[in-house]
Amino acid sequence: MDRKRVGVLISGRGSNMAALIAAARDPAYPAAIVHVVANKADAAGLETAAGAGISTAVISHRAYKTREDFDAALNEHLQAQKLDLIACAGFMRIMTPVLIRPWAGRMINIHPSLLPLYKGLHTHERALADGAKTHGCSVHLVSEELDGGPVIAQAAVPVLPGDTPETLAARVLVQEHKLYPRALALLAAGQFRGP
Repeated sequence: MDRKRVGVLISGRGSNMAALIAAARDPAYPAAIVHVVANKADAAGLETAAGAGISTAVISHRAYKTREDFDAALNEHLQAQKLDLIACAGFMRIMTPVLIRPWAGRMINIHPSLLPLYKGLHTHERALADGAKTHGCSVHLVSEELDGGPVIAQAAVPVLPGDTPETLAARVLVQEHKLYPRALALLAAGQFRGP
């Protein structure tokens, strides 16, 4: 089987990245996690990736004057890795077209809400403030609209009485770790095609 070469972008602990690495240990999985890039040198996920034998790199956004300059450097680095797909896993950067366009249809992100609801930050707080009965997570193709690309897959969780943003986030994260590997597999196997 011709497994797709996947690069993962992280900014922190990389728990979703770890879920992808675990799924890709199965030889039947249609993608291989081959490279991880963080924009922060202290991102804990770098250690996780290195421990799994995956090459890593740090490209600090602070070293560049503009978002576009950083995105151009990151794109050049990713292109050099001969990757087929990019998975953003807690990559806390708003990306510009400089990075998005070269990877159109090949870059995915996981977002902690049932898109199109609650794009952006503080999704759990906003869901609770709205009195939502259901919350969850979505994996979508990255587009030039923030959290606006076509949704590949979603998972829902009930909002329980007495939930706090922290308890709700913890239940959503459990679903994220199941959903992301499933969505990446759909894209890597050619079973999902965006518009």
